Amino acid sequence: MKNTISALIMVHNEENILDSCLNKLQFCDEIVIVLDKSTDNSKKISEKYTNKIFIGSWEYEGERRNFGISKCSSNWVLEIDADEHVSKELAEEITKNICKEKNTYSNFHIKIHNFIGTKLIKFGWGGSFGRSGVTCLFKKGTKKWGKQRVHPELKFEGSFGPDLKHPIDHYFVKNISELLKKFDNWTFLKSLDLIDQNKQESLIRNIRRIFSRFLKNYYKRKGYKEGKLGFLIALLAGLFPLISFLRAKIKKENNLQ
Repeated sequence: MKNTISALIMVHNEENILDSCLNKLQFCDEIVIVLDKSTDNSKKISEKYTNKIFIGSWEYEGERRNFGISKCSSNWVLEIDADEHVSKELAEEITKNICKEKNTYSNFHIKIHNFIGTKLIKFGWGGSFGRSGVTCLFKKGTKKWGKQRVHPELKFEGSFGPDLKHPIDHYFVKNISELLKKFDNWTFLKSLDLIDQNKQESLIRNIRRIFSRFLKNYYKRKGYKEGKLGFLIALLAGLFPLISFLRAKIKKENNLQ
């Protein structure tokens, strides 16, 4: 059976960047778009490329992504967000790998090049704040997301192939203000997950994680090579668990967000 590939795109008010993203996915056999709480022209733009458009409102990111995967009809899925763009070189590499006659792999990991504005930030990502890579190319039925609002857990089946050489270009945020807004939104969503999970964590443990995560991002992942931006990213990664923890505790005790 010939291998085919579905491009699955998650969209929330992405009219400024969506057309460029979708135009780069025409090497795929189909494009599936999930519009989550979109109120701009994203639907109109999507209709230029596909009729497989699904509109809804999901509280949990994992449920939204599992829904999208279920709507893909190909035996391979490339799952990305609207701010993640596939180069011609990566498209050719993806096609070559899934079309190999002796391909016995079920999942492929792809590097991420994260941009803040027009500046490529190669080093220092991680610790719940930014990704250096993602397993977004997989055989349908081998990847399942957990029920969380932010950074859902992942379960894979089958074997992993070698990491692909060409990266996805991720236009993460336009500026520092958007970076801080992302931090604010993600810590809020994470606090709701912590409340749902009723995890018994301590203040001291989360204070310690500031230092361990900062050092991991700034030194082990070489965030220092990015100068002051690298320091800020490492600091936000370190603060992420503590701020999420405090927001959960404050909401439970005082019903404040």
